[in-house]
Parts: sequence; C-alpha cells; structure tokens
Amino acid sequence: MAITLKKITLWRKEADNKPGALAETLALLAQARTDLQAVMGYRYPGDQGKATIELHPVSGKKAIEAARAAGLAASSISTLLVQGDNRPALGHAIAKALGDAGINLSFVLAQVVGRKYSAVFAFENDSDAAKAIALIRKAAAPARKR
Repeated sequence: MAITLKKITLWRKEADNKPGALAETLALLAQARTDLQAVMGYRYPGDQGKATIELHPVSGKKAIEAARAAGLAASSISTLLVQGDNRPALGHAIAKALGDAGINLSFVLAQVVGRKYSAVFAFENDSDAAKAIALIRKAAAPARKR
C-alpha cells in the first residue's frame, strides 16, 4: 500500500458560530477557483457563539489574497496530510504507533472515500510531527506475508 505523507499548512480563522459563516469564508476562495482538499469547521466547546474554520491548501497569489480577504491566516499548527489506499484497521495502526511513542495529537480528521484513505493529523509541536512521519509510514506499510 503506497501512501503519501507531507507537512501542510492549514489556513485558519475564528468566526462567529452562525448560519452562513462557512459559506461566507469560502466565497472568496471559490471566486479565486481555489481547489481545497480539506475544510473543517467546528464550534468551541463551552462557547456556542464562537467557531473555527480551517482549510488546506492555499497556494498561489490569487488564493492567498482570497484567503486573507476572508480573514484566514496561515496556522502554526504542526500538521501532516496522509493519503493512500485504505485497509481495515489502518486508523488504529497509526493511532497505536503514535500513542505508543508518546505522541499526543492536537486533532485528527480522517475519512475513506471509495478505497482511498485521507487524514490530517495535527501535533503539539514540530518535533512530534517530525517523529510521526516515520511512525506513520511504518504503521501504513503493508503486512508481509509469511
């Protein structure tokens, strides 16, 4: 099973948690024809009036200008994008490898579409993200037949 793993920059903003906030944020990016691969929106636990919107990728002059105009800024959160072929228990294998190494996740967003696995892993610091690369590669490697 081949996977790709790369460090990414999430673009992020805090917003009022209200109907249309996500659409407003995405409007300028859509006009700039930005092809987003990940979009997350969630309200703050304990503060139902505030939310965060995070997305990836934002690259190129038009997309960056649109993101900034929408109130987004490049985040300093250490984040990895993992994509590849899915298999049963892949998420568990990755989570176990990271947990066994003492690496705490800030968040994870993972999904399977068809037979393809895609996940965004965020870490508390760059050091943990760097350590996670080899651990994720090993955990995602196909099992050897004996």
